Amino acid sequence: MEKDEFRKESIVILCANLTAAALLIAAGFLYDINPEFVFYETAFLLIVTAAALLIRYGQYRRRKRKEALETDDGAEERKQYELLKEKEDFFALWAHQIKTPIAAMNLLLQNEEPDRAQCRQELFRIENYVELALDYTRFENLSGDLQLESCELLPMVKQTVKKYSTIFIHKHLKVELKDLDTKILTDEKWFCFVLEQILSNALKYTKEGGVTIRAEKDGACTRVVIADTGIGIRSEDLPRIFEKGFTGCNGRLDKKASGLGLYLCRGVCDKLGHGIGAVSQEGKGTEVFITTAAAEDRENLTKM
Repeated sequence: MEKDEFRKESIVILCANLTAAALLIAAGFLYDINPEFVFYETAFLLIVTAAALLIRYGQYRRRKRKEALETDDGAEERKQYELLKEKEDFFALWAHQIKTPIAAMNLLLQNEEPDRAQCRQELFRIENYVELALDYTRFENLSGDLQLESCELLPMVKQTVKKYSTIFIHKHLKVELKDLDTKILTDEKWFCFVLEQILSNALKYTKEGGVTIRAEKDGACTRVVIADTGIGIRSEDLPRIFEKGFTGCNGRLDKKASGLGLYLCRGVCDKLGHGIGAVSQEGKGTEVFITTAAAEDRENLTKM
């Protein structure tokens, strides 16, 4: 019943505004009004009509969602609402964060001789944010996209380091790769995504020294460790760094953190069956580790 009333009211509004637009056009012909003025007035009226209908539809959808959530059989609607809310929160935060490098580049380009290296860095940050948003849209259907297979660790690490080579050079940071000549059971594309997010964070908060990436055997598992010599993480912030939107003290001071990358890393690792964690000491650096199954355990995991 409510749906029919909404449809009828919308049709009335649409017809009334279309009639007004037709009258406006007719008056333009009859009284020789400037055609450009008539065009803009008509366009404005139609835009306002579309906006009004969209607002009404949004109110109708929110009201229906609320009603479904209040009923006992609204479990599926509740789940859809929560997913929609999570997406809205993500992109609201994402939009807020991507404005920072865009504004920085705008300021740089206002100089007669802009710093090309700095411009490239800001452009690189924008590209990373765009890639992050694209990966988030794929994250919802990640389970069907995964292909667990035996992967060489060293080429994946080299590929990731190469992507950030300009940042290493610009900040005069060194990179050291140790004991990476091994195979792990993972999905290459998504494992590289996790490496990229961790390395991006390491470079963001490391002013001198560098980053070391190494592999360690941990029983039947392989632990990949990304260690930096950066500013470290406060002990009270450390347990929350994988929460969505959490930036901690470092993020608030630096104003470049989005709190999105590590949150997605945790989600991807959960779906891959990898463990992820971090240890840190303020002022002395951070180690983030990913625990993966050894490649030879693929048969056992398949049976599970």
